[in-house]
Amino acid sequence: MMRKLGASTLETKKQFRMLPGHLVVGLWCLFTIGMLAWIVAASLSTSPEIMRGETLKFATGFHFENYAKAWTANNISVFFMNSLLYAFCTMVGSLAISAPAAYVLGRYVFVGNKLVRNGFITAMSLPQIMIILPLFSLATRANLTGSKFVLIVIYIGMQIPYTTTFLISFFASLSSVYEEAAAIDGCPPMKTFWRIMLPLAQPGIVTVGIFNFMNIWNEYFLSLIFASSEKNMSVGPGLKSVLTAMQYTGDWGGLFAAVVIVFLPTLILFLCLSKTIISGITAGGVKG
Repeated sequence: MMRKLGASTLETKKQFRMLPGHLVVGLWCLFTIGMLAWIVAASLSTSPEIMRGETLKFATGFHFENYAKAWTANNISVFFMNSLLYAFCTMVGSLAISAPAAYVLGRYVFVGNKLVRNGFITAMSLPQIMIILPLFSLATRANLTGSKFVLIVIYIGMQIPYTTTFLISFFASLSSVYEEAAAIDGCPPMKTFWRIMLPLAQPGIVTVGIFNFMNIWNEYFLSLIFASSEKNMSVGPGLKSVLTAMQYTGDWGGLFAAVVIVFLPTLILFLCLSKTIISGITAGGVKG
């Protein structure tokens, strides 16, 4: 009885010590949910209602036509599809390059292994501003500015260091029993990777793939520099152009509708795959 009481007391003290942290997280969640709710309400209101501060009253009803106007008149459909193309191609391209590299660096010991790993970490620490001007100069000389292809290539190159570093620790945590069994059966190393180790690393691959997708979807600076026309812009610079146009049109309901449209893909992706993301993050720290 005394043991149970002591354990209960310790648990109560632990929860009490964590109370300030819980309060801070709870307040932040309430603030975020409140802001999102207001944005959604504004996207269903008219501009006069927004300017009068009557967003939550819906005096004239729900204006779903704001979404139709945002999708067509404000070119959100173009920006949306561009970002979808950039994010998907970058996610697939970076994983196709980084997964085999991470497997070799995480499972094999060879001369230069540590040097290559440190090179990826160093590349992650470099600010984008340091390499933008050289890349832009090269793209200009090659007449590739304003091209979707060059932006996709740059995005893939930017994500490779992070993707490889993340997957190195994940592949290193997998048990070697599977490789040993495959070697006994005469399976070559690369076939072992594609047939056995890659499926086992699926939680980590899905997790880093989602992170890459979100990073490119929310990217602003590179798209602003290399996408010289609206037909190549992603949602970040696209929303900025819509905001600039608001000075003349005053369609604030359409602007907030555009914000909701842009925000939905990452929100849905995170809500649907949150458990996979958490398991992928934590699995890399557990030695198999």
